[in-house]
Amino acid sequence: MDKGIGNLGPRRIIAAVRHSEDLKLACASDLPVVFLLVGDLFTVQDYVKQVLDSGKKVFLHVDFIAGLGSDPIIIKYLAEKVRPTGIISTKTHLIKHAKKNGLAAVQRLFLIDSAALENGIANVQQSAPDAVEIMPGLIPRVITEVSERLSVPVIAGGLIHHHEEIETALQAGAAAVSMGSRALWVKEAKRPRADEAVVR
Repeated sequence: MDKGIGNLGPRRIIAAVRHSEDLKLACASDLPVVFLLVGDLFTVQDYVKQVLDSGKKVFLHVDFIAGLGSDPIIIKYLAEKVRPTGIISTKTHLIKHAKKNGLAAVQRLFLIDSAALENGIANVQQSAPDAVEIMPGLIPRVITEVSERLSVPVIAGGLIHHHEEIETALQAGAAAVSMGSRALWVKEAKRPRADEAVVR
């Protein structure tokens, strides 16, 4: 299984699927990476399979999947039975267990103030994820600072609703932008870009 997020395509957009009805659209898009924020213990394996079968990488946000909980054994279960490309979590111990079980890991940080920023940086240095998703993704100065202070790729996410916000985040140093707005990621998937990003 590939480590990291890999090729993000020319647009550097990640579809964050929050509703099951959006899954087919994400699978049909030409976006190479999907963040899955929907499902439960009974549906998640099928959802992951649909994304993988469409030729995309899928990262499962374990904090959002009903019935999973935060016990580290759930990571072993996901790695052996569900087999996503990787996980997303705010929990440092789950990120560490994902890495131990051969899954790529994206650590999500909510940067609401300076203390959260410092704590987030310390947690990432401890857990060594493959990438970091910072929320909200609308503060260019913070994106730049986090990108400069960490050796892992930074993904901007949260509260992004316009093309200009995507461009600002990318110009500030984000490796990619994740978005839950189906209308926006469908529109952005069709927009041409000259560059292509590979995140390892």
